[in-house]
Amino acid sequence: MKFVAFERAKQGTGASRRLRNSGKTPGIVYGGEGQPQLIELDHNALWHALKKEAFHSTILEMELAGKTTKVLLRDVHYHPYKQLVQHIDFQRVDAKTKLHMKVPLHYVKAEESQAVKFEHCVVNHVMSEIDVSCLPADLPEFIEVDLSGLKKGVSLHLNDIKLPKGVTAVTRGKVNPVLVSVVVTGGEEATAEAAPAADAKTDAKADAKAPAKAPAKK
Repeated sequence: MKFVAFERAKQGTGASRRLRNSGKTPGIVYGGEGQPQLIELDHNALWHALKKEAFHSTILEMELAGKTTKVLLRDVHYHPYKQLVQHIDFQRVDAKTKLHMKVPLHYVKAEESQAVKFEHCVVNHVMSEIDVSCLPADLPEFIEVDLSGLKKGVSLHLNDIKLPKGVTAVTRGKVNPVLVSVVVTGGEEATAEAAPAADAKTDAKADAKAPAKAPAKK
């Protein structure tokens, strides 16, 4: 994705407030071999860009002063209750240096799995994104996870999925975290419990309709 930024000459609380009042958002670009660069962006354009998943998880092309620089979104500060972006941070990307990013997980084909289709189960997404390490050229926009093989009572772990080439998961202490869990819904259990009760009612009705036995003769 591409976006346009402008050089920002002034800094400080007062200057940032005036920028926001004029429909601009203050920001900064850091990292790489260059010095930190103060920037400003059009707030409305930035607001709409932030609603797109790719703006958070892919390498962006920032046009600044006639030059294009590859950057990553690193931090966003929102107003506590207004629809307002107060500040935004970007990091320059070095093509030869590995980076750490959170990448979204896109789960597909759960409805085709045995767990959902035949075993009355519900699929819970425990994780919606994972931390990865890779070179900028290998950074995926998202990782697709096929859930068509899910079965009742079996969870899907990180080691069960295949990561894109050049991408390594960063687990931060968790060796093999759970991505998806499979839970049986109440429907199957209720059906199983209802069966004996139905049989008991049937037997009771049959007993009620049966003719009374004559008393035994002495």
